[in-house]
Amino acid sequence: MPENLLDTLIELQPEILKATGETLLMLAICLSVALVLGGALGILVFLSSRGQSLERFRVFNLVTNGVINVVRSFPFIILLVAISPFTRVIAGTSIGPLAASVPLSIAATFYFARLIEQTLRDVPRGVIEAAEAMGASPLQIVRHVLLVEARSGLVLAITVLAVSFLSYSAVAGVVGGGGIGDLAIRYGYYRFQTDVMVITIVLLIALVQSVQFAGQWLARRVDKR
Repeated sequence: MPENLLDTLIELQPEILKATGETLLMLAICLSVALVLGGALGILVFLSSRGQSLERFRVFNLVTNGVINVVRSFPFIILLVAISPFTRVIAGTSIGPLAASVPLSIAATFYFARLIEQTLRDVPRGVIEAAEAMGASPLQIVRHVLLVEARSGLVLAITVLAVSFLSYSAVAGVVGGGGIGDLAIRYGYYRFQTDVMVITIVLLIALVQSVQFAGQWLARRVDKR
């Protein structure tokens, strides 16, 4: 490591640790919201699709699919700015990691809903039909068939979500959202400190690789096929 880069790393260690903590906080909040709301929404979209047990709720399916497509079509930076009044109502401010967690959570919820729906489509239809023939309710099918059969794919879906929103959290730094992205903007861009930019890039790569490795390892462990 070049001496000046090491000196910068030592000098900015408190800032780097703070930025990393803010990034992990944003990620934890948006992932938690996405797992609960996005997971439930994705399951409902799947169950209300053609040929599934809740097909009679086709209107809900069509409307929800439309909303998911609209939200996912927004570039995140535009979504972040567009809902800033709503963010101020929820978080009391439009800057900082807690404020950035609001648009991150909204984007992650609909992103994850689509991932869940697509993952559940990989469950063999015959397994679902067998459960329906035995009189299983939609809730029992979800708990004992869909979530069990698709567990490996669900772990990978969560991994994709985490990796994607690590990048999104960095984008939030452009508008004062805090985290590693904010550190890169303040030092690497505004002050032209290339060494800081290199440090933030390496840090993000390390976080992404750690999440990706852990997710793939866990997916292999839970895959019983």
